Amino acid sequence: MGVNLKKLAKKARHYDHVLLVMRHAKPEASNEGGDYARELTDKGRKQAKKMAKGLSDMDLVPDSIACSSATRAEQTLDRMLKIFGDKPKVDYRQSLYDGGLQGMFDELAHAKEKTRVLMILGHEPTVSMASQWLTSEDSDSDSLDLLNLGLSPSAVVVFGANKPFNAWQTHDAELLAVLNPKNFE
Repeated sequence: MGVNLKKLAKKARHYDHVLLVMRHAKPEASNEGGDYARELTDKGRKQAKKMAKGLSDMDLVPDSIACSSATRAEQTLDRMLKIFGDKPKVDYRQSLYDGGLQGMFDELAHAKEKTRVLMILGHEPTVSMASQWLTSEDSDSDSLDLLNLGLSPSAVVVFGANKPFNAWQTHDAELLAVLNPKNFE
């Protein structure tokens, strides 16, 4: 099932606030330093770049990014920032690695009202679980089915709503799409 990227970009423009929830790109299976220190594979580095290019082409470069401080998440974002440039304000958060759903929802609660496009870059299963909680009833059912399967490495969930992020509650945002690198080939 393909996503019509032009339609998605157009639909996202109609919202005052767009949230991008992303899982880090493909990491190595293990690292001597433990899970927190796992690094991206070559495939993961390519995935991150492809996703950044695709989001940029859709005019969805984030104003602000909250990123897990785990190595694989930071490396994902480093690759993406080469495409995004200096526009996004970036914060690295330990809570997006070990804070579970609360870490995700804290980022929304502390987002500035002027932020139009916010990206939260974290880990499974937290990113897909938080996305399920945010999804409104009128969201695309095919995208929700994809979300229920969990997010693959470098997948991005795109949400839209007209109220500021800090006012979002459960089931307040329209799930617009679940994207992965194949959508940008």
